[in-house]
Amino acid sequence: MIAMQISAFKTFLAIETAGSFHAAARALNVTQTTVSARIKALEAALGTPLFERGPGGTRLSMAGRQFLPYAEQMMRTWEFVSGDLKASLAGQVPLRLGAQLSVWDPLLVDVAVWLEEVQGTVPFTLNYDHTMNMGEAVARRLLDVAIVNEVPPGTRLTAQELPPERLVLVADRPLRLGQDALPLFINLEFGAEYDAQLHDVLPARRRQHIVLGNALMGLRYLQGRGGMGYFPACMVAEALAAGALHLVQGAPEIHLSCRALHLPDNPALEHIRQVVRGLHEVRGG
Repeated sequence: MIAMQISAFKTFLAIETAGSFHAAARALNVTQTTVSARIKALEAALGTPLFERGPGGTRLSMAGRQFLPYAEQMMRTWEFVSGDLKASLAGQVPLRLGAQLSVWDPLLVDVAVWLEEVQGTVPFTLNYDHTMNMGEAVARRLLDVAIVNEVPPGTRLTAQELPPERLVLVADRPLRLGQDALPLFINLEFGAEYDAQLHDVLPARRRQHIVLGNALMGLRYLQGRGGMGYFPACMVAEALAAGALHLVQGAPEIHLSCRALHLPDNPALEHIRQVVRGLHEVRGG
């Protein structure tokens, strides 16, 4: 029964990606009749059509658009679960690492490399889905360790402090805060702690801003379009040294708390301790 449901979710997502039942059948290496049967069964279970067909191809219905994020989450969950079981049967304990903020994506890679160097070959999965609720993912055992800025209240999770993230205000041209006209501000929305510190530096009424949720994307936008924004010091160090970016004079640094979140009864606790040690090592703390 579960396998049939997973096949239906996978087929639904394949049609949404490919744009037609025929293209989805090719991508899944099944017949179009099989694709149609799976979707018909899924629509019957949900009690609503998920697709609309027209001259321009197949597109999601309103119900299909509402169902899409649930199907994506179900597939992610299934991949985590099935991957865990396969690895466990092979005598391996996989580590699943995630990060709340995009600024910590490189940190995931750095600690994965450190783990390989120190522990040898360690199976792991790096999760870059920043829409995922990291506290919930750890509590539900979808992730073993999550790097977070804010610890969810009222949980049984263990949070271990890591060196904070230093953010510096940079611009595409020399600026002095309080004296020069401010350019477009690129707001990466790093959470409540960031917002509180940012308000002390740049009150909302004094800044025009654009919101970009990914740090690397925001930096690329700044360098291509111009403007200013708070970015991790390590991320902009080379551009500052080369003169491609400039520190905004008179602007204080912002410090983001950084914590490693995990379950205290996780069976992979020894590996998790190694991960936390690695996070301290690669962050220099």
